[in-house]
Amino acid sequence: MDFFNYVMVLASVIIGLAVTHLLQGVAKLIQDPDRPRLYWVHCTWIGLMFLNALFWWWWQFSLSRRPGWTFEFYLFVISFAVLLYLICAVLVPSTLRNYADYRAYYFSRRRWLFGLLLAFSLFDLLDSAFKGWSHLVGLGWLYFVSVLVRSVLMIVAMQSRSARFHGFVVLAFLADLGILIFRNFHMLH
Repeated sequence: MDFFNYVMVLASVIIGLAVTHLLQGVAKLIQDPDRPRLYWVHCTWIGLMFLNALFWWWWQFSLSRRPGWTFEFYLFVISFAVLLYLICAVLVPSTLRNYADYRAYYFSRRRWLFGLLLAFSLFDLLDSAFKGWSHLVGLGWLYFVSVLVRSVLMIVAMQSRSARFHGFVVLAFLADLGILIFRNFHMLH
């Protein structure tokens, strides 16, 4: 086993747990006939984070070309995976407890959700920088605009209780992820 594979085993396990958490949450929604009312924005975030987890695992393969690994960089990669898991854990609660429905839960956890998403976005920028200057520049100006716009939207979403704004944000993030995947990461080299 080469060093990259050894290092990425733990990160892959964490991402696998995130995907498992999301899928178990969706399965519980399907199985429970008396479940509280769903909220489309919340459900879309769950789908988006499922795609994001798959994409994260895919794009980390480019780290296999990284010549030198340090313990600090290893901690960074593991922390990045943990952030993704925490986002998924916030999105899919084990129980709704005192919440009337998923809409009430979503808005009660919006600060945590968007705070973690903001940290994840900034980790993404650092991760791209760690992959080398040519990789970072190769992402193009659209990537940098995307990071800036996403950051502003997440900061506003932490404060906003507007259902329309949150609907816009999740659809914008879905479009952004789709564009970034097919523009920059459709095929690994």
